[in-house]
Amino acid sequence: MKFDTAIFDLDGTILNTLADLRDSVNFALVKNGLPERSTEEIRSFVGNGIRLLIERAVPESTECDVVDKCFLDFKEHYKFNSDNKTKPYNGVTELLKELKKSGIKLALVSNKADFAVQGLVNKYFPDIFGFVTGEKDNIRRKPCPDSVFAAMEYLGSDRNNTVYIGDSEVDIETSKNSRIACVAVTWGFRDKDILIGLNPEYIVDTPEQITEIMK
Repeated sequence: MKFDTAIFDLDGTILNTLADLRDSVNFALVKNGLPERSTEEIRSFVGNGIRLLIERAVPESTECDVVDKCFLDFKEHYKFNSDNKTKPYNGVTELLKELKKSGIKLALVSNKADFAVQGLVNKYFPDIFGFVTGEKDNIRRKPCPDSVFAAMEYLGSDRNNTVYIGDSEVDIETSKNSRIACVAVTWGFRDKDILIGLNPEYIVDTPEQITEIMK
């Protein structure tokens, strides 16, 4: 096979989490007397972790203590509402099962808070991934390569045989910083034109195309 290891992003790549993220962001904003954000606005804000999501969602002039309060309110709300509307993208579950069955080593590296990553993966993709991590205090988040390196070390994988699969600028930059190939998916949180301009090694429109790349 061309690649024996596939490291996946979560939000916008294997799970459509946008509606639940929007609802929790807007819960925090309204609770603190701030205007709500649209789905498309939230879509453009995600990718760099939940703290930056909140910093982008609040008005520019918002005081730091209010931003901090919004962040805490978001985390508390999202902890109990992270899978109300979330669901896997069509064909993704079948893709992951097929890759695992064929002997591909699978990992998941996300900038989403680790508590949410672990809960969602356990619910939607149990017994699929050999390594799973979200954002933690003791490791730099994407686009730094730290989590990708940790995944490859844990799985015993070489960068020449590893591919990173994601949907955003952060994911493409992460793959470049990790010196591994990138597959950018077009069904996620960024438009295809944006992805093309970032020059990933591969761009796919369907999960089935990932299987062909891995061969």
